[in-house]
Amino acid sequence: MFALQLPKVSRQVLGADIQVLGEVLHDGVNLAVWQRRLPAQIADFADALLAQGEPLAHSMTLELPRADSEPNLSGLVAQYADLPGQAAFLADVAWLVRAYACLLDAQRIGLRLRALDKAMCPRFHVDHVPLRLITSYAGVGSEWLEEGAMPRSRLGQPDAEPTDEAVIQRLDTGHVALAKGEKWQGNEGRGLIHRSPQPPAGQRRLLLTLDWLA
Repeated sequence: MFALQLPKVSRQVLGADIQVLGEVLHDGVNLAVWQRRLPAQIADFADALLAQGEPLAHSMTLELPRADSEPNLSGLVAQYADLPGQAAFLADVAWLVRAYACLLDAQRIGLRLRALDKAMCPRFHVDHVPLRLITSYAGVGSEWLEEGAMPRSRLGQPDAEPTDEAVIQRLDTGHVALAKGEKWQGNEGRGLIHRSPQPPAGQRRLLLTLDWLA
């Protein structure tokens, strides 16, 4: 009997259809990106939220006992209820949570929503998680590398990072990424290499991440 051999080089799949997100479940794929365009109402709300200039760092653990469970987002951006589009924004976040939970059959999800004015993780690295959803509702998107663009043995070393801008891949605002980390079974040593971008001076980004907890 022959042992199953996984592809030696991880690949990334991008597309304009939401169905592309399911590709991340395949062996050898460590990133799937839904290249969606945010509805104007949601984009305007995110921009207006950042324009308030207030700090925002919200974390919550969501329990979803069934695939069709509605996530309890009580308290999330509650202070911005007077801004047009808040309800649409919350509905979008809830939809992403449900889609993520359905894809993974997850019952517990960690949610973080942050307004960032600097790179949170400025060096290229891999995450020690199974699968993380990443999306920027406003501002610059996360940066990532194709396999081979940087030696994995030198992650975290500034002088080993690529300087050719053409090599650095970037998510656009609104894109939804599912990035495999080192704790996805069979993906050890193949977690997506990525980093947080440095927003331009005077600008911030509104970042949402979801993590599979159970």
